[in-house]
Amino acid sequence: MNLLSPITVIKGIGEKTAALFHRMGIYTVEELLSYYPRTYEQFQEPVTFANLEEGRIQAVLGSVRRKPELVRGGQIVTMSLEEFGTILQLRWFHMPYLRNTIKPGSCYIFRGMVQKKREGAGGRAGQRGGQESGGRYRLLMDHPQMYKPEEYQKQVFVLQPMYSLTKGVSNNTVTKAVRQALSELDLSREYLPEGIRGRHQLPEYNFAIQAIHFPTDEESLSLARRRLVFDEFFLFLLALRRMREQVEEEGNSCPIYPCKQTRELIEGLPYRLTDAQQRVWGEVEADLFGPGMMSRLIQGDVGSGKTIIAVLALLSAAAGGYQGAMMVPTEVLARQQYETVQKILEEYGFPYRVMLLTGSLTTKERRRVYERIELGMAHIVIGTHALIQSGVQFDNLGLVVTDEQHRFGVRQRELLTEKGYHPHVLVMSATPIPRTLAMIVYGDLRISVIDQLPADRLPIKNCVVDESYRPKAYAFMLRQIQEGRQVYIICPMVEENPEMEMENVTDYAQSLQEEFPAGTQIACLHGRMKALEKAEIMERFAAGEIQILVSTTVVEVGVNVPNATVMMVENAERFGLAQLHQLRGRVGRGKHQSYCIFVSGSDNPDTRKRLEILNQSNDGFFIASEDLKLRGPGDLFGLRQSGLMEFRIGDIFTDAGILQAASQEAEEILTQDPQLEKAEHQALREKLARYQLRDGGGLQL
Repeated sequence: MNLLSPITVIKGIGEKTAALFHRMGIYTVEELLSYYPRTYEQFQEPVTFANLEEGRIQAVLGSVRRKPELVRGGQIVTMSLEEFGTILQLRWFHMPYLRNTIKPGSCYIFRGMVQKKREGAGGRAGQRGGQESGGRYRLLMDHPQMYKPEEYQKQVFVLQPMYSLTKGVSNNTVTKAVRQALSELDLSREYLPEGIRGRHQLPEYNFAIQAIHFPTDEESLSLARRRLVFDEFFLFLLALRRMREQVEEEGNSCPIYPCKQTRELIEGLPYRLTDAQQRVWGEVEADLFGPGMMSRLIQGDVGSGKTIIAVLALLSAAAGGYQGAMMVPTEVLARQQYETVQKILEEYGFPYRVMLLTGSLTTKERRRVYERIELGMAHIVIGTHALIQSGVQFDNLGLVVTDEQHRFGVRQRELLTEKGYHPHVLVMSATPIPRTLAMIVYGDLRISVIDQLPADRLPIKNCVVDESYRPKAYAFMLRQIQEGRQVYIICPMVEENPEMEMENVTDYAQSLQEEFPAGTQIACLHGRMKALEKAEIMERFAAGEIQILVSTTVVEVGVNVPNATVMMVENAERFGLAQLHQLRGRVGRGKHQSYCIFVSGSDNPDTRKRLEILNQSNDGFFIASEDLKLRGPGDLFGLRQSGLMEFRIGDIFTDAGILQAASQEAEEILTQDPQLEKAEHQALREKLARYQLRDGGGLQL
C-alpha cells in the first residue's frame, strides 16, 4: 500500500463500497487520509436520570427489565427505563432486530440526545418544562447508541473523529479504513523543509496526520490542525504563484479593442452605471487591448452590478471577432445569465449568437451546441462545468469569464482557458474578503472592486432575535405573502443531526404547513437533490409559484428573484458572517423594501455580538473586516466559520495568520528555487505535483 494506491487496497472496501467513497471524493489512500473529521465527539461519564438535561447528548446506565416492544407495524422499537421514579423512553426507527438484541436482565449504557416531551403534546421542537411549567413531561432519547459498560468506559474522554458521510457509508467504516491506512503506511518522509517547520513550530507530517484523525488530547489536535492548515495554504499558494508567473510571461495574443457596441449598450441602459462600475469597466477595457493578457478579479458586493461588466466584456470579444465563454456554478444561474445576455443582444440588434451549455442537455442538444461552438457560430457561450468537458472545442476563444469565483477550482479555471490560445481571464466574486487576504488567495489576479451599490437600491432592514420571536416572524411573513411577496427560510442542515440543535430543511418545510393557511405553496431545496430537481424548484420560485422556499445555503448562489422580500435564517450562529451576508443578498433585489431576520439558538454574549455586526451594516467588506477582528484562534473541533473559501481544513478568516505566514514562505522558497529543483525540495516537488492533480481541480477558490 502507498499513498497513490486505490481505496480498494483497504481491507473491507470492495467495488461497491469504493463507489460510495468515490461519491465523497475519495479515490486513493492519500485522499482518504486527507478526508479530515468534520468534528469530534467526547464521551462523558454516564449521569443519573435526574441529571439529564434537555438538548444535550448524554449517557445513562440502564438495567433492562423487559423485552423491547414493536409498535406502528414493527417500524419502531421502544422500551422504557426507570430510575428512582424517573422514566426514560428509548426509541429506534426501522431497526426491528434490536428487539432480540437487547436482553432483559442486562445492563447497557445508552447515549443520545435528551428530549423532554410534554404528555399529549407533539411539535417539531419538542416542549421544555416539567411539573413546574404546567403539566407532566417524559424524558426521551431517539436512536441512542448502545454499549456494554466495559466498552463504553474505554471511550470516556477520548476524542472520537466524526466524518461527513454519504448514504451507505457509516462513520465506523471511515474510521476503520483510516486506522488501517495509518497502520500500514510509512509516512516518515517529510516534504515540508525543516527550516519552515522550525520557524513556525510545526510538527512533523506523520504526527499531524495521525493526530488529526485520532488525537490523544486537545493539544495534539490543535498542533496537528495548525500543521495541516499551513500545508494546505502553502501548497495552494505555491501552485498559484507558479501559475501567475506563466501568465505574466505571456503577451496579448488576442487584443480586443474598444468598440461602438459597448458604448451603445451603456448609453441605452435604463439606468446609469455607478462611478465604481464605470471605473472597473475602464480597467477591464484597458486590459483587453493592453500589452499582456488580462487576468483580473472583480470583487463586488451582492447587487453591486458585476454582471453588466461581464456582459460588456463578452460583447467586446464578440465584436472583436473572438468567442467569449462564461462559466457559472449552477444550471439555474447559467440559464438566467443566458436569458439576460440573449435579451440584450435582441433589444439592441447586435448580430451575435449566444448558446447555453449545461449538463442537463440531451446528447442530441449537446452535440448541436458543440458543433456550433467549434464552427464559430456561437459567439458567446454560457454554461456550467459542462464548458470544460473534453468534447467542447472553441474556434477562436478570446475571453473566459468565471462567475462566483470561489465556487471553482484553480485547475477548473485553467481547463477553460486551455480551450483557447491564451484567452483573457475575468473572474467575479461577491465574497467580501478584506483586501489583504484577497491579494493572497487571488494572487494570480489583479483586483478591481465595485464598492458602490446602485442609487435606487433600498437598504435591507435587519434584526437579530432569539427563538421566541419565531411566531411574530411567521405573522410578518404571512402579511408579506398576502401582499404578493415571497420568502426564503434558511436552515443549516438537510437531515436531523443529533449532535447539534439545528433546524433541518425537510422537517421544517413540513411543519410550516401547520403554521400557514392552506394553499400557501411551500417547497424545500437542498444540496442532495438532483440538479434538475433543484433547477425546477428555483424556476418555480422565480416564477412566483412558490411563496416560501425552505433551503440550505444552496440558494447562496441562485437566481435573481426581485419579488422575494423576506429571509429568515435559522441557527444563524452556525454560519460565518460573510456567508450570512451572502445569503442576505438573495433579498433586496427589487423595488420593494426587504427584510432579513437572523434567529439565534445561542444565548452566548459573544455570539450575539458577532451577529449584531449584521445589524450595523449591509456592507460586505465592513462585515468581513469586523468578523476577522472578532475571530479567535479557530474552532478546535472543526466548525469552520466562513463556509465560503472551501479548503479542506483551513479557513481564510479564522486562520488568517497562518495564511499570511504560508504566503511569505511560498514567495521565499520560489524566489530561491523557482522550479523546486534542489535536492532538499524533491519531496515537496512530488507533493505539489500530486496536489495540483487532485486539489488543484477540486479546490474551490
